[in-house]
Amino acid sequence: KTPSDYYDVISKVNKKEGNCTCNFSFYLDMLLNLSILTLNVWGIPFPFVSKDREERIAAIGLELSSGKYDIVSLQEVWSRKDCESLKNATEATLPYAHYFYSGVIGSGLLVLSKYPIISSFFHPWSVNGYFHRIQHADWFGGKGVGLCRILVDKHVVHLYNTHLHAEYNNNNDDYKTHRVIQAFDTAQFIRATRGDSVLQILAGDLNAQPHDLTYKVLLYTSKMQDCCASENIVTNEYYKNSYTSTNRSGKKPLGVHIDHIFVRNSELFDLSVIDYELPLTDPVPGQSFSYSDHEAVLTKLHLRDVRPSAAEGESSILNNLMKNERHENNEVCQTSSKTDECHISRRVAVLHESISLCESSLDQLNVDRIFYYSVGVILAFILVVFLEYPAPLGFKTFYIILKFLISGILMFCIFMGSVWNYMELNGILSGKVAMELMLRSIEIFENVPKH
Repeated sequence: KTPSDYYDVISKVNKKEGNCTCNFSFYLDMLLNLSILTLNVWGIPFPFVSKDREERIAAIGLELSSGKYDIVSLQEVWSRKDCESLKNATEATLPYAHYFYSGVIGSGLLVLSKYPIISSFFHPWSVNGYFHRIQHADWFGGKGVGLCRILVDKHVVHLYNTHLHAEYNNNNDDYKTHRVIQAFDTAQFIRATRGDSVLQILAGDLNAQPHDLTYKVLLYTSKMQDCCASENIVTNEYYKNSYTSTNRSGKKPLGVHIDHIFVRNSELFDLSVIDYELPLTDPVPGQSFSYSDHEAVLTKLHLRDVRPSAAEGESSILNNLMKNERHENNEVCQTSSKTDECHISRRVAVLHESISLCESSLDQLNVDRIFYYSVGVILAFILVVFLEYPAPLGFKTFYIILKFLISGILMFCIFMGSVWNYMELNGILSGKVAMELMLRSIEIFENVPKH
């Protein structure tokens, strides 16, 4: 609805009421429209990894400076040079920016905003991959969820930017437990920081499709809603994307939906998702390559204040107008309480599945500890043998190199079986205990008589 639509309705009401002189200006001023975009820019600053990176970053900055977007959530901005380039390119239309510094190479999370960012906070995750798997490098990014409190027309809006651990092997996903715990941790962070915000927005690369446990945990335990209502959205490995391999583009389904925007509004405000689209599916203008290997996701939101006014006459007519509008435009809509009840069974189911996954990972950690200690004992025995007997003639250099190699592997096994094993153990236990606590709270409140 636009303000003119309401003026038309109000004029009709005034004619029917005769001498009614109600003032609806307070209501018309409480209209908030936001355009939110999220994009994984694929900004890995290593040669031959992120192709055409500098040209793409420049093109992304030019597009974001167009004034079409109110808040932009970017992931994989790993280079400080790229970060500054994007800030400088958009400072005229998105003058407020915040980068979340974390880990060894930064979190990769950048927020650009048309409206003032009044505060920020970064929450790192307790588990985030493995440091020794350098080829994946998620651990070095120091990933987590970043919060920006944004002041939009005297209202506080919370923007959460995040990038969950990647899934490198569909058939043997070693990071599934990590990603589920990250999702649950993010959901709890969102619920805990709701505060005085009229709107919470999670926009990022979740590395999870709608049928994945990670997606369900994050959506159901955060009590947010997905802005996407279509099952045909593809944000990665899209067949039109220039960086999708020919082998991938020939498979069905064509790509995956892993970049998402979730929202949750205050009870005092009505929220409508006006639009949800992929705005940058065409190649960069004048070039043959796409903006990124991911597709950008754009949603347009309409937030309306439904708080009653001090004047009872105004409140009565206004409530009737809003009630009629809800009935006409949301025929299948339910109240927030009924919607929450609908999600309870799903929330319980994903919590049970997540707890079971954590228990399996804890069992595997015990097996890993035994393995590393066993290998360590064998290597220590071999090293003692090497130290007891001198090197054969002509093999002295090889003998020394071999001893250093065995010593290095021995130290690695000791570290992985002790320090790292207990770090991951505590990280998974932290998530598991929190899930069990939520499960118990659901059971307790479900048994409380409803008045």
